[in-house]
Amino acid sequence: MVIAGAAIAALAVEVFLVDNSIFDGGVVGVSMILSHFIPVKLGVLTVIINIPFLVIALKAIGKDFLIKAIIAMVIFSLCTYLFESIHPITEDMLLATVFGGVILGIGVGLVLRGGGCLDGTEIVGILISKRTSLSVGRVVLLINLVIYTVAGIVFGINSGLYSIIMYFLTSKVIDLVETGLEKGKAVMIVTDNGRKVADEIYTNFGRTVTFIKGEGLISKTGKDILYCVVTRAEIYSLRKLISSLDVNAFTTVSDVSEIIGDHIKKTGN
Repeated sequence: MVIAGAAIAALAVEVFLVDNSIFDGGVVGVSMILSHFIPVKLGVLTVIINIPFLVIALKAIGKDFLIKAIIAMVIFSLCTYLFESIHPITEDMLLATVFGGVILGIGVGLVLRGGGCLDGTEIVGILISKRTSLSVGRVVLLINLVIYTVAGIVFGINSGLYSIIMYFLTSKVIDLVETGLEKGKAVMIVTDNGRKVADEIYTNFGRTVTFIKGEGLISKTGKDILYCVVTRAEIYSLRKLISSLDVNAFTTVSDVSEIIGDHIKKTGN
């Protein structure tokens, strides 16, 4: 997964971004900018600038992560060298921005999901995400806004703006690939017949629910408030299930940034 992700990311950079002056963020982005002014290959610059971040990774995250990060960065560097001779697929800035951003996000997301890292700023993002509710993609995006500002000043406002759009797409794809469709969604259901709804959720999804007792402001009658966590892939089916039941229900769905513990209770457990 780490090797495949690094190769995919390198393909996105060389085939869509470099020749169209659309810049990646982080160390790769800095390397892309510097490669325009000094006669050093992009891949070599990426490895050199990443070294201090690898030292931080060793002290703060561990050897296993460091080994995977080194593998990812070396593969990325080699693949940028191999892919640099490929003619860009499109010279349309918008198409390059969209497809380059999506493919880059898939590559980086695979590397992160495999337990590695492709860029020094991702190490910073991982450290911050462990201590806050911010995802890795969002932390890296904030860091990259500074880099894109510099790119816009040096290479023109269009390059800077397209680069920002590209990384908005990339950050979303990174989060999707890294967490997958198993990312949790919190569902809260207010109903008059909580037991019926709870039994159907357990039967169809294998999830238990937490009962919270409430009271309607206007009706002054008791309400069952059900709380459960499902995956985003199950939201459509859950919504359809609740609609099919002959109950008066009010439902809200919200994102869950992290789940600690097993929220899936299958029959017989």
